[in-house]
Formats: sequence, C-alpha cells, structure tokens
Amino acid sequence: MKKIFKFAMLFATALVMNATFTSCSDDDDDPVVEPNQMTEKEQAMKDLTAQYVNNVIFPIYTSLANQSDDLFNKLVEAKAKLRAGTLAQSDIDAICSVFLSTRSAWEQSEAFLYGAATDWGIDPHIDTWPLDRTALAVALSNKEAIAVLDDIEGGAIENARVQVGEQQLGFHGIEFILFREGKNRTVEALMGTETDNAFAGRNITGEEELVFAAAVAGDLRDKCFQLEVSWLGEKAAKAHRERVEECEFNTTVGGGEYYYGENIINATQAGSTYASWRGVMNTILVAGCSNICAEVSGQKIGQAYTGEDTNYIESPYSQRSYYDFFDNITSVQYALNGQMSAQPHANSIMAYLQKYNPDMAADLQEDLNKALQVLTTAKAGTPFVLDYHSANAKAAMDAINELDEELNEAAEWIAAN
Repeated sequence: MKKIFKFAMLFATALVMNATFTSCSDDDDDPVVEPNQMTEKEQAMKDLTAQYVNNVIFPIYTSLANQSDDLFNKLVEAKAKLRAGTLAQSDIDAICSVFLSTRSAWEQSEAFLYGAATDWGIDPHIDTWPLDRTALAVALSNKEAIAVLDDIEGGAIENARVQVGEQQLGFHGIEFILFREGKNRTVEALMGTETDNAFAGRNITGEEELVFAAAVAGDLRDKCFQLEVSWLGEKAAKAHRERVEECEFNTTVGGGEYYYGENIINATQAGSTYASWRGVMNTILVAGCSNICAEVSGQKIGQAYTGEDTNYIESPYSQRSYYDFFDNITSVQYALNGQMSAQPHANSIMAYLQKYNPDMAADLQEDLNKALQVLTTAKAGTPFVLDYHSANAKAAMDAINELDEELNEAAEWIAAN
C-alpha cells in the first residue's frame, strides 16, 4: 500500500512555523513596517501563492476531474458496445489514451497532496498498489457482486466503494483491465476469458472485467470531483459540485467556511489555518514538494531497487512507472515556477529565490533540471518493472534525493529570512 513519507513530522513542523512566523523579523532588505502591515517579502509570498493556486493547482485538478469523467463515460460505453458486439480496438485504444491522460494529471498533482487529498483519504483511496490480483479474481467470481456493480443507475459506483477492497479500487485496478505488458488490451482478449495466473480456473470474462472497471472508474471520478471542489469551491463545474453534494463528500477545511484554495490564498486572515506567509512557503516546499521527492526516491523507486519489496512497483501493467515519476517531479517544477511551464513566473518561489538568494535559486534549478533529465533518460530505456535494479533507477534516486535536500534548504532559508 502507498505510504505517506514524513507526514507526522511535516504536520508538526507546519504547526510550529504557523504559530511562530508571524513574529519573525525579515533581514535588512526589508524596511521596518508598522504592525499588521506586510513586508516586501510577505507581499511577494502572498502574490506568488495566489499565482500558484490559480495557475497550477486549479487547472490540474480541473483537468483531472474532466478527464476522469471522460474515462468513466468511455468505459460505460465500452461495456454496452461489447454486449452489442460492436466494440472495436479503436474504442479500447481511446479509453487507454484517456486513462493515461487522467493518470498524468493525477501524478502532476502530487506536489500538493497536502490538503484535501490527505485530509479526506483520497490519495490512498485512488492510488494504492500493488494490486491484489488474487482478491480481484475472487471478487470478480462473485456473480451477485458483479450484478450490483453493473447497475450504474442503481448505485453501482457507491457499491464499489463498499464492496471493492482498497487495493483493487482506483487507478491500478482499472490499469490491470486496460493494459498488459505495456500494451493496450485487445478486443479479442476482452471478448474472451481472463488468462492471468491469479484467475486460473475461475472463467472470468472480459465483460465482467469491464463491469468492474466502469464502476471503479465512477468511484475514481467522484473522488477527483471531490478534489476539484475542495480546492476550487464554487469555481468548479456545477455538475461536479452537484455530484459531490449528492455523494455527501467533505469539501471545506475542517468543516469551516473556506475551501482549500481560499484557505491558503487568505493566509493570516480570520478563518484561515495559515497564520503566516512563511508557514505557507513551508507547506508548499516541504509538505508538498519535498514530500513527493522523498516518496519517489525512497518508496516508489527505493523499495524495489533495494529489494525491500520487489512487488512495490507503480503502474506495472502499462509499464509507465518512470512516466509517473517524471510527472511527480514535473509537479515540483510547476509548484516552484508558479505556472505549468519550465520557466518561472514573475510571481513564483523560483523568482523569489532568484531575487533574494540567486545562488540558492541556481542550485535548486540545477538539481531540478538534473532530476527531470535522468527521468527522461529512464523513460526511454527499459521499463522499471522489468529492470528495477538498473543504473537508471539508481541515477533517478540520487538526483531526486539531491533535489529534495535543496528544497529543504530553500524552505529553511525562507523561514529564517
């Protein structure tokens, strides 16, 4: 199961920083200010936070919500087409393409898993691995359960949340249905019976697999809607807000008045959980960017590479592990740059460092570029699942660890200055 790295420590750190940074003095670059008046640096932090939330978090979660909805609808259509005998390979290929786009949007959100994704348990709910194929085979052998999951209008999605175990829910259960050995499933395979060893003797049909995939995709969509609404609030699509309300999902911080985007943008104001702008910077850099770097190097790559758990491999059926890792570090890049670009926005953490500590900014940029480059090389090589103890895996771990160290140094410097 996916584990959260350093979370307790990060939470405690954030509480301390939020409680203390309002009284911290800036260095000599900031003039003396009146009480309750922001310094130049605090104003810059406020501006870059709004830029980051509006132009990184909001569009990524909007894309994730829209694409997960498309994935769900396409799987429902595929189920009907298979039964009608009209399912074509082009249909399967289109579904696989949407799945990968949805997956990429999710992975590019992992530098801001703090907030709704963690508070509401959405991260483990939709992205736990390795898939328990034996348990999935047992579940798909239950004809009564399949009949329940087949009735989309009658509550199949809600029943999936109850009847399907967490290690079969989310992306990786769907991935198993759609991909094998790095390739899209074929129509011929889905028209027949499942051949995976874990399914031996159970006579599970492709139709039953699509029933499962459609219901689980509906649950995935609902949780992506919850993420979108939790951050965007009333800015989220009306249909998405209505579905979240129908599901009775939590969406506001601590049940209060603020959605997550409002909460961080309105730091230091009444109702926000952020007492200082330096506390916000710590959240973005440590609870967000550093946390995903530590997870990628220490767990996503490290567990298999070191032999601690050679089954702990993300996206093994599509063989897209390195793509997932690349998107994770791209998420860090976007958070630092304040926009979905390789170039920093004028209101961004990277621009802030370039102004106030150019040497640190240069070091951070160098480490970021190196991590993305080694992952680009890894993507072009042997898939991680086929060679998880490779030189590419070691290079990626080392580069991401260096980036992680620089992110923490940047957070510490901002805190003290």
